[in-house]
Amino acid sequence: MLGLMQNHPLLISALIDFAERYHRDGEIVSRRVEGDMHRYTWADAARRSRQLAHALDAIEVRPGERVGTLAWNGYRHLELYYGVSGSGRVIHTINPRLLPEQIAWIINHAEDQALCFDMTFLPIVQGIHKHCPAVRHWIALCDGDRLPQDSGIANLISYESWIAGRPTAYAWPRLDENTASGMCYTSGTTGNPKAALYSHRSTVLHAYAIALPDSMGLSARDAALPVVPMFHVNAWGMPYAAAMVGCKLVFPGPALDGKSVYELIEAEGVTVATGVPTVWQMLLTHMAANKLRFGALQRTVIGGAAAPPAMIDTFRNDYGIEVLHAWGMTETSPIGSVCTLQNKHLSLPADEQLKLRMKQGRAVFGIDMKIVDPNGNEIAWGTGVSGDLYVRGPWILASYYKGEGGDPLRGGWFPTGDVATIDADGFMQITDRTKDVIKSGGEWISSIDIENIAMAHPAIAMAACIGMPHPKWDERPIVAVVVKPGQEVTREQLLAFYEGKVAKWQTPDDVVFMDAIPLGATGKMLKTKLREQLKDYKLPA
Repeated sequence: MLGLMQNHPLLISALIDFAERYHRDGEIVSRRVEGDMHRYTWADAARRSRQLAHALDAIEVRPGERVGTLAWNGYRHLELYYGVSGSGRVIHTINPRLLPEQIAWIINHAEDQALCFDMTFLPIVQGIHKHCPAVRHWIALCDGDRLPQDSGIANLISYESWIAGRPTAYAWPRLDENTASGMCYTSGTTGNPKAALYSHRSTVLHAYAIALPDSMGLSARDAALPVVPMFHVNAWGMPYAAAMVGCKLVFPGPALDGKSVYELIEAEGVTVATGVPTVWQMLLTHMAANKLRFGALQRTVIGGAAAPPAMIDTFRNDYGIEVLHAWGMTETSPIGSVCTLQNKHLSLPADEQLKLRMKQGRAVFGIDMKIVDPNGNEIAWGTGVSGDLYVRGPWILASYYKGEGGDPLRGGWFPTGDVATIDADGFMQITDRTKDVIKSGGEWISSIDIENIAMAHPAIAMAACIGMPHPKWDERPIVAVVVKPGQEVTREQLLAFYEGKVAKWQTPDDVVFMDAIPLGATGKMLKTKLREQLKDYKLPA
């Protein structure tokens, strides 16, 4: 027997329609690449998204074909999220921080028919357009008068000219909710990147999940700032969840330095902001140096890499900001877990609560997770034993685009490549990436633990731990650090800082001082590149 409920597919177009109907005057604020601030409403975004859908019809981009973007977080990019996917095409967000040859490879592999780009990235487009024969239309996200006289790019048009005069009414197609809606490529640190292909169903369910009180807790009373880029796993779903709840949405554009982010938070009354640890480190450094405080900010969502305990402490103790530690990846849409405490934890002492907040948290509804030993056997929760983290759920990848890499699943579970523990209450904690764990004398050393201790030192701005070959112990850890401006610390002082915090054999053998630690396109530390930079390094005798 079937239920007697109406059958409405879960579609991205329904999100923008809902925002327009029930939150039409909700504000969307963008710092543009032109340098000024742009303001309009959810009703304006919906109207222009429909004009965009007509523009795509006019250039004959067929249903299911891909439309690429090279763009910062802004209102035009938001319109592409809805106009492209809502009309049955697939939005393909591309990371502009990749090398030009990587960008060209990704565009060709995805078979993008059109590419929309911010003028910031015109030099990239000028360098790659001849190598992307499938792209029929190049669209600059700007007004017509900002197009260069001679760009050298055939079929280059401005976004505003392209959608201008198009009808503002559009009949969104009633799609199968499993229709592809978006595409995002992995970082590709080894070999060519692979693409996750999201569906309307998976995207809408993910938006529901991250809006839950035990997740990001979004509501119409929030002003949300996604510092995490819209080209990085759909800004963690924030543009979709924001439409679902009708909150104010604030876009930072290309200005992601500490000063710019702080000024935007204060000027727009931001209550919740999302980003990777490196962004928040820049923000906290700026605030400390200028003795600043927050006005409206209530919580930050930190993901992309483990947040150092010192960062969580600083936000909570110095500024009264709740930190929501989160975990996910491209293949998980991305949110898999968020660290919010249960009722029974609220009476715990502050230091015990911090131990929980350091974890990546509990699975949000829809996600199931487990850890397994090297033989694939599940490890019981609460044992304190680390294992390989596996996940499954309705917004978890089943296979990569074009079948790249074969079947990635193990008995229906996706192996994440993370090493983790799960405690008795289901709180998951990443202890390392499989490729970053250091094995010394047959014992495992967590690089994250070593980094967190270094980051707790008041003079350290950033730290990365890697293993170096050792003739006796196979590998020994070293820690590469960046010192905060105006601070000083010696090798001996930093190594002494580890005393009593880890076992003596886990203490790094050396400290390498660096001007900067290499970061990936999404702000994560690039340990592969760090190892290359230190290829001639020798451990102290």
